[in-house]
Amino acid sequence: MPILEYHLADNCYSDSQIKELLVSSSHLYAEVLACPLDRVRVFVNFYQKRHMAVAGELLSEGGVEAPYFHFLVLEGRPIEQCHQLLTGFTDLVVDVLKVDRSWIRGGCWPIPPQYWAIGGQPASLMRASEIKARALGGDLK
Repeated sequence: MPILEYHLADNCYSDSQIKELLVSSSHLYAEVLACPLDRVRVFVNFYQKRHMAVAGELLSEGGVEAPYFHFLVLEGRPIEQCHQLLTGFTDLVVDVLKVDRSWIRGGCWPIPPQYWAIGGQPASLMRASEIKARALGGDLK
């Protein structure tokens, strides 16, 4: 379920910055949620500067680059984890992309497990199976 999307202006960052953002975000997400890394998905969506406005000004006309991100978690995650991710992803944008913190916005979208599928199966069923496996001492992938 862990899915994160960054929304950025095109041609503002190097490939190495984007790679570091994607990889570091993936590891942070897995660490905070204590989930396997192979479940994490991180995307960067790029937009032409003429298709972005911040504070009513197009970036192509001198507006400020102000990244936005949002991520999904299954409902029931502790609010502290969500706050840790909001702060952590913001910190990564500041550190990796060198953006002023005050311009960054981000959000967390909790999804009810019965409305999310993993391999075509409702996450609510998958979660119940994982809880049962943990109780029996099973290994989760």
